[in-house]
Amino acid sequence: MTKRIVLGVGALALVFAVFGWNPFAPYRDVSGVLKDAEFENGIERQANGVYRVQALTRMPDVKAEMVRWWFADYMQTTQHYKRWHPQAHVWMDWENKQPGEIIGASHLVHEYLGSDPALHKLRIQFVEPADFLPGWTGGQGRLAICARAGLLEEPMNVTTMCHIVYDTEFGAEMRSVFWIGHVAKRDGNDEVFSLEGLAGNTWAARRVLLDEHFANNLLTHAIEEMGILAEFLPELYAAQNAPVEEAGE
Repeated sequence: MTKRIVLGVGALALVFAVFGWNPFAPYRDVSGVLKDAEFENGIERQANGVYRVQALTRMPDVKAEMVRWWFADYMQTTQHYKRWHPQAHVWMDWENKQPGEIIGASHLVHEYLGSDPALHKLRIQFVEPADFLPGWTGGQGRLAICARAGLLEEPMNVTTMCHIVYDTEFGAEMRSVFWIGHVAKRDGNDEVFSLEGLAGNTWAARRVLLDEHFANNLLTHAIEEMGILAEFLPELYAAQNAPVEEAGE
């Protein structure tokens, strides 16, 4: 009996060593992302091996509606995309994009992240915010844009993300959160079961495949691109949405 107990404990310890306490978990730590909690730039490991990356951008004279308009209405061309980050953004296109809508669309991009010299080719599929932020409700002066991000040239998602925007007295505040290590094979917009997803979401795989250097590069990129957006968005929005004067007036 004692031998069986020892073997059982040993086997259980091996399982936890490989898979962690929360194997195959989609769990994402959303603590602190809402406006009533403190939020700072940084990266951390969750217990399931996922890297959480968070970036805070204060955006003077910007409002949540302007950010919605940028994603859903205005950004249509590579030139628009390059203006967002001239050094890092290379090319873009849309898939399943409907005018004025963002949920259900996929943003296809080529971009550089931080100091990483590699060109990243990504597919960013926008989803309902409530998929990642339980209980989220939008409203006046608040916006959440959430997505699954993955490889453009392979049907594989590797990250989940949200940009959460609140109006403030001076403009707006954006809280960007990325959870690196949510692996899933996709078929179109649907995530499907696969051996790659099963293995990729284990604690051991996340510990081996995910590194702090990549997380830091993603943090740098998020801070840079949202800071640049904040600089030109108020003037662009005003110019593009100015009332049209009737002829003869």
